[in-house]
Amino acid sequence: MLPNNVSLLSASGAATTNRSSRSSRRCPASVLNSNVLATSDSQPIGFTKALVAGGLSGTTVDIALFPIDTLKTRLQSPRGFWAAGGFNGVFRGVGATALGSAPGAALFFGTYETLKPILIQQKYTANPMVSHMISAACGETVSCLVRVPTEVLKTKMQINQPGTESLLSTLKLVLSQPGGGLYRGFGITLMREIPFALIQFPIYEKTKHDWSRYQGFAVSPLQAAACGSFGGAIAAAVTTPLDVLKTRIMIGQDAQGIRYLGLKDVLEKIWTTESKPPFRVLFSGIQPRVMWISIGGFVFFGAYETYKTILPFHP
Repeated sequence: MLPNNVSLLSASGAATTNRSSRSSRRCPASVLNSNVLATSDSQPIGFTKALVAGGLSGTTVDIALFPIDTLKTRLQSPRGFWAAGGFNGVFRGVGATALGSAPGAALFFGTYETLKPILIQQKYTANPMVSHMISAACGETVSCLVRVPTEVLKTKMQINQPGTESLLSTLKLVLSQPGGGLYRGFGITLMREIPFALIQFPIYEKTKHDWSRYQGFAVSPLQAAACGSFGGAIAAAVTTPLDVLKTRIMIGQDAQGIRYLGLKDVLEKIWTTESKPPFRVLFSGIQPRVMWISIGGFVFFGAYETYKTILPFHP
């Protein structure tokens, strides 16, 4: 994992920063702001460009920060951090992540950047923030078709579950188990990803817009990265309980090896059989999750805005 007024600024105009900055010495602020905001997110960046930029950015972040994600998953394991592997083998499951990262991120941004200008231009919603939310929710739904199977494989490998010595053996294990196979946890993943996107992307778009208006020219990729990191940190903290439930369901069994029967069963066992208070269990792993997503958001959105600027594809 990943964007208010009627006219929001697209960071693809970051290449014009210096020119706009020079113009600000000669133009009234009202004229400058009007010119700057003419490059708005009502203008599509193109499906192919969004697809490629999203895929490249997603892969960059997921591989680079994979060890932090592993530590987070082990903290959320019902077996406990040390029994799940502790600090050893923090790259277990990285192959599964590599397989799903690029197509998952590509599908998200391809959908998001395609729907966003359509909803704004056709005025299906009066508030552009709602357009961002709808676009992000649709993007998450589509990307989960790819992301969930790789998440299932990755999660089992990260906690050193028996039978997960390799990606192929993990795949065979998952397919042999009851309870949804590769799409085990699809529902709870959507329950995590959609609220996450509904929080992160409006913050991302709004802070980009306000920052651009404040300085009088388009935000740079570095500034856009900071906006993405800020939105991601807030969304990560708020959705941690949903992330814990997702992890437990994908693991598929409790500390005694008894199979989870669904979301209700996971919650009941957290409340009745865990040694820690339920609140602590539901927020386990919040520190590495917030760290991972805030750093990842900075790298991801910075890379994404850079790729949008330099890629040769056109709408």
